[in-house]
Amino acid sequence: MAITVSLVALFGLVLFFLLRSKTLGFGSAFIAMMFGFYLASTGASEPMNELTTAVVNAIGKL
Repeated sequence: MAITVSLVALFGLVLFFLLRSKTLGFGSAFIAMMFGFYLASTGASEPMNELTTAVVNAIGKL
């Protein structure tokens, strides 16, 4: 679990700087994919799923 959380932090930090510098390419796509992959295996996956569902439902009711 500690390794997964640290990888999420590492990939999240790298992705933040890549997006901030507007560096787009295959490396950025890989970092974004790995961030999502590792984020899904942490405890943050359930709140993220609930948030996404709530947003989709709110848009549907507009």
